[in-house]
Amino acid sequence: MSHVVFVLLPQVHLLDVAGPAQVFDTAVNCGQPYRLSYVAEHEDVPSAQGLPLTARTRWPTLGPGDLVVVPGWQTTTLRAGPGPGPALLERMRAHHAAGGTVASVCAGAEALGRAGLLDGRRCTTHHAHQDELAARYPRATVVRDVLFTSDDRVVTSAGIASGIDLALHLLSVRHGPALAARVARGMVVYARRNGHEPQTSAMLRHRAHLDDTVHRVQDLIDARFTEPLTLARLADHAGVSQRTLTRLFGRATGGLTPLRYQQTLRLERAAHLISHGATVEAAARDVGFEDARMLRRLRARAA
Repeated sequence: MSHVVFVLLPQVHLLDVAGPAQVFDTAVNCGQPYRLSYVAEHEDVPSAQGLPLTARTRWPTLGPGDLVVVPGWQTTTLRAGPGPGPALLERMRAHHAAGGTVASVCAGAEALGRAGLLDGRRCTTHHAHQDELAARYPRATVVRDVLFTSDDRVVTSAGIASGIDLALHLLSVRHGPALAARVARGMVVYARRNGHEPQTSAMLRHRAHLDDTVHRVQDLIDARFTEPLTLARLADHAGVSQRTLTRLFGRATGGLTPLRYQQTLRLERAAHLISHGATVEAAARDVGFEDARMLRRLRARAA
């Protein structure tokens, strides 16, 4: 049994809680023995969206294999937010010191910062709060424009829906990518994004469909877009002919071929690397091009 404890603070964002909670609850339906609990300083917790929530004030007994999650809350600045009191901060510190994992969604990184858990570690938060988080916790390394980070059992994610990506990542690390994929399909969440991807991604723009065959192919491309992927391999993975795959893929994605979709992911990742200081040559190699000429041509065509 693995316990997942959500720490609820006033004005908590509902999706910050519900997204990760749904991931672990769906994992239970897939045979994994997770138990979910919700704790707060007071039993009644107002949410940012107006729905009142109820939590326990007494913490369950936790072990090293358990997870504490701090969802974000509505605030204009991190400093002005509610923040946890000393007792909650000590609970989080003690859990991490005992070998447990502590995670945050969006502004929840502020709680981890107050607990001292960000010092000397990589972290992230919603792009609107990244500058303030870096200023408030100079001993932390704030990684900008990524979906989530993981550093020594301290896991932080960007805003709102990225909590789902974080939870799927934790499932994948613990149980393997097959279970994470099964949970995502059960939730009808097909854009399973990696932590290094930018907070807005091409993977989302071409997932607004319900063709499971195409989603399975996109899953493979998303995971291996830096590798050579032939149409034959993709069709075999989907269990259809190459002609059928091309037709289904184009219909579901608004006219893209699998190769064009893969190139789009490569271009986006390369642009992200270049914006963070990589040379065009280094970015081209990182995303799977043999040299920078193809990357330059594709970037010019997309401009």
